[in-house]
Amino acid sequence: MWCSIDRILVSHVGNLSRPDDLNRLLATAESERVALSQRLPIAVAEVVERQVACGVDIVNDGEYVKAGSYTGYINQRITGIEVQPADPNRPPKHVGTGGRDRRDFPGLYASGLWYSGSGGPVRPGFATPGPPLRDNPQQVRVCTGPVRYVGQDAIQSDIGTLKSAIQGKDVEGFIAAIGPCSVSTGPYNDYYPSQEAFLFGTAEALREEYKTITDAGLILQIDEPELATSWQFFPDMTVPEYRKYVEMLVEAINHALTGLPAENVRLHFCWGSGHRPHVHDIPLRDIADIILKVKAQAYSIEASNVRHEHEWCVWEDLKLPEGKILMPGVIGHATDLVEHPGLVAQRLVRYARLVGRENVQAGTDCGIGSRVGHEEIVWAKLKALAEGARLASKELWG
Repeated sequence: MWCSIDRILVSHVGNLSRPDDLNRLLATAESERVALSQRLPIAVAEVVERQVACGVDIVNDGEYVKAGSYTGYINQRITGIEVQPADPNRPPKHVGTGGRDRRDFPGLYASGLWYSGSGGPVRPGFATPGPPLRDNPQQVRVCTGPVRYVGQDAIQSDIGTLKSAIQGKDVEGFIAAIGPCSVSTGPYNDYYPSQEAFLFGTAEALREEYKTITDAGLILQIDEPELATSWQFFPDMTVPEYRKYVEMLVEAINHALTGLPAENVRLHFCWGSGHRPHVHDIPLRDIADIILKVKAQAYSIEASNVRHEHEWCVWEDLKLPEGKILMPGVIGHATDLVEHPGLVAQRLVRYARLVGRENVQAGTDCGIGSRVGHEEIVWAKLKALAEGARLASKELWG
């Protein structure tokens, strides 16, 4: 994994805007998939070119193959979890998104407006009143057998497409893959003897996707928001109880990473990208030391939105392990305002002063492709990110 040797390197978390024609192809019936297979490599090449033009050093495929869902793609790559009609008599596994915040903002959650910007079909500024479908499911996912990975052809295609797109360019490539906690937290478990066994069974299965990515020489980004968002799912947990829970999640992630080179692994976690209050997010200080146990070289964290920007001070007391990289999100998904490069530079310099300039990369809080109001904003934000990194580099290296 590249380090910031003589300047702050620039990356992002993953999700980028898709062209309209690709969106239409992704929504077509299976019979039209030939056209999609022809368009996708071209679209990935185009999005790589746009990232390079913006000044991004560590690029990806825009997550185009995931069709806008960082979790949904894996459903076609594993077996053992199936869709079943919802049983109204079966209680939910947890209280759902924003569980702690719901207590203080019942009217907001009843309106459904919180769903805006969560990566779903409703974007910020275009909210549709009414409870979101995910709160009234007609179907649920249930684990009915051992979780097995069957996505070998798909991940090889993803890898080949990205490697072809970056060939000859002075960039590094990464592919985002869903973490085992995010896959196993939602579905009911009717097969494994416990939720923990379900979690570790999922980790075992996903290792194959992870290994294929690192074997190809690309960076594997594990997307695992559950490390922080589960605090909302279980609103009656105490901090000590939650820390113990996060220890188990980290153990499962490391199980999935067994034998893989840490220098090819980046962990991303966040507090959920939904445009909602986030008043009761778990403080970074309460879990950061545990998260640093994940066997990754780089850690991507939220650092620019108004609930978490102040947490840079955590690194005054918590030492980043030697050889590790911190990728603070200095560009946000929570606003359509385009950050000023001067502000981006200030944020990066602040982190560099604490953990070392060579240990910092510039990133985004979360994927911004489906979470801001228009694709023009996405590219403007990435340009501001790169310009801010240039300004910070000038201050740090002269």
